This record gives sequence, C-alpha cells and structure tokens, in this order.
Amino acid sequence: MRDAGLVGWLRPLLTRKMLVCVFTGFSSGLPLYLLMSLVPAWLEGSAVDLDVISMFALAQLPFSGKFLWAPLLDRIFLPLGRRRGWMLLTQAGLLVGIGILGGFDPRAEIRLVFVLALVLAFLSATQDIALDAFRREILADRELGLGNAVHVNAYRIAGLVPGSLSLVLAQYLPWSQVFWITALFMLPGMCMAFCVKEPAVATRPRTFKEACIVPFREFVQRLGEKGAFFMLLFLCCYKLGDALATTLATPFYMQMGFSTLDIGLIAKHAGLWPMLLGGLLGGLWMVKIGINRALWIFGVVQLVTILGFAWLAWLGPFVPGEITSMNRMALACVIAAEYLGVGLGTAAFTAFIARATNPAHTATQFAFFTSLAVVPRTFVSSYAGDLVLRLGWVNFFLLCTALAIPGMLLLLKVAPWRPADGRDTAG
Repeated sequence: MRDAGLVGWLRPLLTRKMLVCVFTGFSSGLPLYLLMSLVPAWLEGSAVDLDVISMFALAQLPFSGKFLWAPLLDRIFLPLGRRRGWMLLTQAGLLVGIGILGGFDPRAEIRLVFVLALVLAFLSATQDIALDAFRREILADRELGLGNAVHVNAYRIAGLVPGSLSLVLAQYLPWSQVFWITALFMLPGMCMAFCVKEPAVATRPRTFKEACIVPFREFVQRLGEKGAFFMLLFLCCYKLGDALATTLATPFYMQMGFSTLDIGLIAKHAGLWPMLLGGLLGGLWMVKIGINRALWIFGVVQLVTILGFAWLAWLGPFVPGEITSMNRMALACVIAAEYLGVGLGTAAFTAFIARATNPAHTATQFAFFTSLAVVPRTFVSSYAGDLVLRLGWVNFFLLCTALAIPGMLLLLKVAPWRPADGRDTAG
C-alpha cells in the first residue's frame, strides 16, 4: 500500500509532457547560466576588473526586451512550425555562438566579447519566447505548477554544465575548447525540437498590429487597471533580491579563496541533490497546495538562503592554497541552500506567470511578463560590482536580503494565501 501510494503521488511526473519540460528547461537554462557563471569566471581568470565583469549583466538586456519581438513569433510560421521552427533556429545559433565566444581574448577584445555575449543573450531570449509558449500550449491548466517546476529543475541542472563541468574542464583545457564542449550541450534541445509535435494553433493574429496590441489590451481588461499595476510591480520585485545576490556568485567564491576546481566540484555535488529533490518535491507539493501558497512558502526559503552568502562572506576570505575541509563545507552549504531556495522560488514564480497568460496570446504575454521581471534585476545587477566595492560583501548580501522583502509584501495583493474566490489550484 505504501509503495502504491508513493507511485500514485509520483504518477503526475511520469508523463511525456513532463519529459518534454525537462528538455525545454535544459535548453533554456544552458545559455543563461553560461552568461551568468562561465563568462564571469572566464573574465575573472583573465584578470578583468570586477566592475567590468558586473557590467556584463547589461549583456542580458535582451531578456528584458524580448516582448518587443515576441509578436513576430506569434505571427511568423517557419518550416517546422511556429514553435518548433523558432526553437530549432535559435538553438543552432546558440551552439555556434557559444563555441565562437571562447576564441576571443577578454583582455584585448573585451568589446567584441561583450557584443557576442549580447548576441547570445538575444538568441537565448528568443529561444525562451518559443519554449515558454510551447510549454504553455502543451500543458493543461492543472499541469502548469508541476510542469513549470520540472522545467525550472531542468533549467537549474543545465546550470551545472557552465557552472560546474566547464569550470572543472578549464583546469585542464584551453578556454576555447571549454566553450565548444559547453556549446554541444545545446544538441539535446535541438533533437527535442525535431521530435515533438507542433501544438495546435488556437488563434493566429491576422496582422502585426493585432499581434502587438491585442495581448496587452486583453491583460488590462482581464485584471483591471489597478490589478494589472500590482501584478506588474510584483513581477519586478519578487526575484530582485536573489537575482542581485547571485550575479557575482562565481567571482565571490573565487575572491573568498576557492579555486575554479573547488567551485566546480562542490557545485556539482552540493547543488545537484538539493536542487533535484527540492524541485521535484516542490512541484508535487505545488499540485497539492496551489501556486499562491507556494509563492509564499518558497519565497520565504528564497529570502532566507540569501543570508548564506553573507555568512560565508563573514567567515572569509580564506587563504588560497590553504582551504580546509571546513571551508569547503561552508561553501557546500551556501551552494546547496542557494540551489534549493532560488529553484523553488523560480518554479512557483514561473508557474504563476504561466497561469496569468491567456492561451490565445501565449508568446507575447509570457514574454512581456518574464521581460518585466528581468528589467530591474538586469539594471540593478549591473551595479553589483560597484555596490560590493562600496559596501563590502557582507553588507552587499544584507542589502540583497532587504530587496527581497517588497516582493513578499506584494503577495498580499496578487496572490493572497486564501484567495477571495476560494480557488488556488496549480493551474
């Protein structure tokens, strides 16, 4: 009976749709974490100044503006279909672009490196538009919570490639080879794009004007002006604190005295299992408690784990070459908590965004909501290096914790613990 109960509890995970969500998450996460983890480590190892490294957060601006060209993906059909065609095209571009990036010398060609990072961010943001719309269109409303949790879990697993495997390889191989090996991990997503079936088209905008205007008009009419305002403000604030805290995570670990080998191996072992177990259990739990309550519970975990960075900064910096097992244990605790907290918060947040979209305007509305969530994080994160230089690491992470509070308070308006209509399902 106990085994049958466990199998029954896990049954929602054992579907073809959830497998597809694994591939969408992995393809989406790899290029972003390359920009967030591998590129900063590459620049830090090439003796680029910390304030210059933090300015590379501006290369992620396409994630903030992807709603501007999202209507094109709703309107234009490519040979493999409206969703599959765009997925494959952007994934192929990412594979080539990531491989080429490692061939530059950051010390002598920093401007070219920044431009190519910007191009990769544009391709990655465009891929996200197609992947998010595809996932929203294949998942039933009741599957949104778990499906997005699986997506985010795979998204985080993808982060272990540039954030762990690639850092380990960098100890033994030239950076040019490391980037090409990293690029090859785009192949699973390309295979998925070939194999899946194109979702049925609910509606197709007749003109580009209709594709651009109707989705935004429908959103405001559905929630009302006041409701739409609080919704958009919440999207800006909920992930602000943890996003700022993790912007310079890899350079922070390195300045604490850890080598890229330490970071890579510890991230692999300390981050993987909390992320997998936390993400899966969080997704299944979201099916039971609903998205609103998940935002509250996971948001608190997300906020508290930021303090782990402050604790590690208070303990360090450690002397390079004299790192003890206790020092490595402290790093492992911080990485494990970060993967758990940020992963849970992101899963609930992404499910909330998916629920807020109208299936008739999937790509444009989903892109607009996720873009808006990235805008303040991108601009604030670009000043992270300057903030660290002014405040020091401990006070910087305490500031990040404070910035996570407004998003939690806005839950009272956009996702109350007990909704007025009594309904809060995973869909």
